[in-house]
Amino acid sequence: MNALTLKQFRYFEALARHRHFGRAADACAISQPAMSMQIRELETSLGTPLFERGARGVRLTSFGEAFAPRVAAILRSVDELGDLARATQAQLAGRLRLGVIPTIAPYLLPTLIANLTRMNASLDLHLRETLTPTLLRELADGNLDAAIVALPISEPSLTEVALFSEHFVLARPPQDAQKPVPDRDALGEMRLLLLEEGHCFRDQALAFCARPAARAHDLLDASSLTTLVQMVSAGIGVTLIPEMAVAVETRLAPVAIARFANPQPARTIGMIWRKTSPLGPQLMQVAEVVRQSAMLLREARAPAAP
Repeated sequence: MNALTLKQFRYFEALARHRHFGRAADACAISQPAMSMQIRELETSLGTPLFERGARGVRLTSFGEAFAPRVAAILRSVDELGDLARATQAQLAGRLRLGVIPTIAPYLLPTLIANLTRMNASLDLHLRETLTPTLLRELADGNLDAAIVALPISEPSLTEVALFSEHFVLARPPQDAQKPVPDRDALGEMRLLLLEEGHCFRDQALAFCARPAARAHDLLDASSLTTLVQMVSAGIGVTLIPEMAVAVETRLAPVAIARFANPQPARTIGMIWRKTSPLGPQLMQVAEVVRQSAMLLREARAPAAP
């Protein structure tokens, strides 16, 4: 068997993740022919195919399926060797791969990026906005250093640090501004607009409304809070949005914002990372910058409702 290389492993991991030579090549910043050549050389060294090629993409062979987690473990160990060296520094330097859920990213990231850059201008920040299950998978695979999510996650392999809490507010058509704010039972009977399945914010809204998930098919789903607020502005229904999103999402869509009676629905936002990461102390510093950024946003924004 010819010597296997880390470069081949990284190309294999990219192709296994994207299931498409073109997208994998783009992710690795190489040409598609170069990607194909490296994968074929790896398969030749192993003496067996790793992928089944098709017109629309590729899929792992049974051997490829068994090979993938071992490659991921090797790459994760190699990355952690680099992290171990960075952990000797008082302040995080170099690459930081940070994941953020979509109901936080558009509102927190502008302030957070500015503050992280101010903390360390040499920080090489790589951001990933996606749903919580994908962030957890990429954390476990070593493709992310940390993620900002809604807690709790309750995953034994991860460190969880709670950073701040925020309430949910009611967004409804402007003509309903003077109506009484519905309680959770009344809200459960209204035409409620929600994010599509996979968003943790959807589950939190359903829980507050005392509306079982089994009834969610009766509702209208959207892929972003922006779409939800636009639909509310058009009079299609009502929705819940986090306080952090109010200033941005109501800028172009006229809606009435109201607070619920206590106890108000809320969520806790925090940062998570692998317990095995050598960068724990440095990531704790990043978490504090996230907390401070959220506080600055809270101080700067006008009250969501009188």
